[in-house]
Amino acid sequence: MVELNQAGLNSTYAALADPSRRAILSRLRGGAARVTEIAEPFDMSLNAVSKHIRVLERAGLVRREISGRDHFLSVNVEPLIEASTWIEEQKTFWEGRLDALESFLQRKKRKTQNQKAPRGRAGK
Repeated sequence: MVELNQAGLNSTYAALADPSRRAILSRLRGGAARVTEIAEPFDMSLNAVSKHIRVLERAGLVRREISGRDHFLSVNVEPLIEASTWIEEQKTFWEGRLDALESFLQRKKRKTQNQKAPRGRAGK
């Protein structure tokens, strides 16, 4: 199992918990964009969008590059990869456990059915 940064995972999942922040990340899939461009479709103030962006930056999900007065944001996929890796490890573990449980229950069911099956009569 890969050793993951728990604090990093916590901040990644906390940042992704908000639909506005997920929408910002989706917007950035198309490439880097100015903060004002990102804020346009939202029904909230530029200040509110900036607060969401700061949460994404603290989680390491967004990078900011400043060119004069313009602030360009882009996605950093590394924290998303770590989060995805953690989810995949959990999925693999639990699928294995559920497969083992299913096998156990199938064996137990067959054993029970074999014990209940009528035995042939001797002498006939």
